[in-house]
Amino acid sequence: MASSTLSIRKSSALPRRGGAKMVVLNSLHIPPSPSASSPSIATSFSNCSNASLHLTRRGALISCSTALVASFLNFCDPILTPPSYFSALAVQHVQQEDELEQEEDRVVRLFLETSLSVVSIKDLELSKNAKSSLNEVVLTEDENAKVEGTGSGFIWDNFGHIVTNYHVVEKLATDKSGLQLCKVSVVDAEGKRFYREGKIIGFDPAYDLAVLKIDIEGHNLKPAILGTSNDLHVGQSCFAIGNPYGYENTLTTGVVSGLGREIPSPNGKAIRGAIQTDAAINAGNSGGPLVDSHGHVIGVNTATFTRKGTGVSSGVNFAIAIDTVVRTVPYLIVYGTPYTNRF
Repeated sequence: MASSTLSIRKSSALPRRGGAKMVVLNSLHIPPSPSASSPSIATSFSNCSNASLHLTRRGALISCSTALVASFLNFCDPILTPPSYFSALAVQHVQQEDELEQEEDRVVRLFLETSLSVVSIKDLELSKNAKSSLNEVVLTEDENAKVEGTGSGFIWDNFGHIVTNYHVVEKLATDKSGLQLCKVSVVDAEGKRFYREGKIIGFDPAYDLAVLKIDIEGHNLKPAILGTSNDLHVGQSCFAIGNPYGYENTLTTGVVSGLGREIPSPNGKAIRGAIQTDAAINAGNSGGPLVDSHGHVIGVNTATFTRKGTGVSSGVNFAIAIDTVVRTVPYLIVYGTPYTNRF
């Protein structure tokens, strides 16, 4: 059996058509028998083409094709092919197609609304002989700055606080040379992207959480909507949003696979109550939000099991439960240290 290791890795849309429409069932009526007084098959086809089938494109194609087949078979052998069967079949096809479209549209809307609250984080290391100012490096990433890794985060409030994993900004948190910095890519509430230097104001390695602060002058932010994790159920849908391998604004889908898991923290202790999911979490997703079907944050994407020696994800992924995050982050914002370190 291949062995696995738990890897906590630092990283490195528009609604479609309208909703369902009403089907005019009379337009799918099939003549009971091919008597002399009955309409010809050509007439039946004409009735189908002229019917007011207010459907989506895919629904219309399937429904009309089904109606044509129904008319033809009924004309050939009206006794063996009950008209009601084909009418029911056509309606069933339309319903299935409309349900599929509604589900797709719901996920698209969820991503469009939630992704505005997700940021991309780049760890940069300045060259010792860098002549550029920090702001110039953050905006241009010139040859004087080396990208050490990438990660994700989400907007906590309207004051520019960003929540992410500690291991995403660990180099900045422990830097004594003054050469480490974080470049944060943000989209404001109006959809305009801008870049700022992220300054670390608090971190807690025991829970693998950290808070950055950015200057938001001239921009309005869209903070993430926080949910709860104590009422989650295995099997419910969830979505991970982040920047795996530096690809910004990526959505992966899955379900809550398990609850109450334990995962290691950067300081070697156990983080209890973590959420297990099969939604893909890869290098760069760290620090991004795991959200439920309503777009509410239920966890912070943090770790994945990888096959030993390969670095390939096994599909067993973990997020820090949002209830843990809500208990920890306010202390980091106010005091810069976790609650337990103050006593």
